[in-house]
This record gives sequence, structure tokens and C-alpha cells, in this order.
Amino acid sequence: ALFKEKGLTAILGAGFDPGVVNAYCAYALKHEFDKISVIDIMDVNAGDHGKFFATNFDPEINLREILENVGYWEDRQWQECGHHAKSKRYDFPVVGEHQVYLMGHDEIHSLSINLDVDTVRFWMGFSEHYINCFNVLKQIGLLNHNPITTAEGLEVVPLKVVKACLPDPASLAPGYTGKTCIGNLITGEKDGKEKRLFIYNICDHEKCYQEVEAQAISYTAGVPAVAAAILIANGEWDVKTM
Repeated sequence: ALFKEKGLTAILGAGFDPGVVNAYCAYALKHEFDKISVIDIMDVNAGDHGKFFATNFDPEINLREILENVGYWEDRQWQECGHHAKSKRYDFPVVGEHQVYLMGHDEIHSLSINLDVDTVRFWMGFSEHYINCFNVLKQIGLLNHNPITTAEGLEVVPLKVVKACLPDPASLAPGYTGKTCIGNLITGEKDGKEKRLFIYNICDHEKCYQEVEAQAISYTAGVPAVAAAILIANGEWDVKTM
């Protein structure tokens, strides 16, 4: 209400997921379906950065996100399971087959509230090598985000030490190859018949670097936010009516 009084608008969730994937759902409901029952958002990075192990954005945030229990909306109820407890294999356009794992993600909450759908889930692709590295770090306590004291009396946070040892995500961009695929597998009805549709984006790491000197994960997160800012700046999104 205070934002409205002052004529201010805050654009939240204007990345790719959340962000563009929410727009995919709105488009599907408006143009492709009479009713949507299931939304499976799937995010796969089929690229190669050439490092033994690295994260594509801040390691501390990334690894803590993966550590969390998974919350998802299924059969109109909130469900929960452990991380990497549920997975499936899917044959994606362009990048081919990948194993994807059920994860919690912001857009599950907004879509389950704003759309009349039975199920909303988020799946992210991880290679077997990534999972193995993650599990080793977890089992030996290096993903602990609470302070510990070393034998020398130094207080350290294991996860911050891991972050300091891993490559800076920004440094991965120059040598990154391959592509990403992010999309929504949507199930519903059209004209009384069941329909399934995959709306997706393919992004090329090398082309992104040539354009903005960033890899595709940063590119897909940043471009929608810039687009939102442009829409506000040129008046297509009216801050006093949104």
C-alpha cells in the first residue's frame, strides 16, 4: 500500500527461474490450455567449464540451496522430501537426456498461489560427478555453515572455506562451452483433450560470453531483469497501476 501511495514499483522474481518460467505459465494458460493441472519446471546446464568442481554462482548460496529439504506442491498439498531424494531422466530438446532432481525453488510458491493447478515442481540437472563431489563435502562436514574451531584455535566456517577454495564463478565464463535448457513441461486440457507441452529456452555459453562476457547461467538470470527495467523506464509497465 505504501508503494502504491508513492507511485513506486518493486519488480520481484524477474530472472529466468523465477521470472521467465512464470511468464511461460501465463502464456500457456492464455494461448495453449483451457486448464493446467501440472507444471514441471526443469533447469539443465549441459555446459562444461573445464574445472574438476565449481558452482555457477556464489558457492555458499548454491550449496546451501542444494542442502535444504525439498518443498513442492503436489496434488494441492505441500510435500517435503530430502535433497536428491527424487529424480527422473528427461530427454531435452537440443541438449539431450539428463538426470534431473526435485528441488525447492521460489516460483513453486508464487505459481501455486496464483494459478489454479494441482501440482508445481522444480527439477534441476546434476551430473553424477557433481553429486559425488557434493556428497563427499557433506559427509566430511565441509558444507557446515556454523563456525568451528581448529586445533590451532582459529574459528572458521567450513562452507566459507570451501567457497574460498573453489573457482570464482565469474572466472568460468571465458572457457565455458555447451548449452543450457530451461523450460516448463506443462500438462493440462485443451478442447476437452489432455495436452502436454514443453516451453523452453536454449542458451549457448560461448555466445553469451561473446555478447556480454558472462556464461549462460548469469545471462539468463540477468537479461530478464534488465528487460523489466527497460519496460518500466519506457513506460510500458506503468508503476502507478501495477
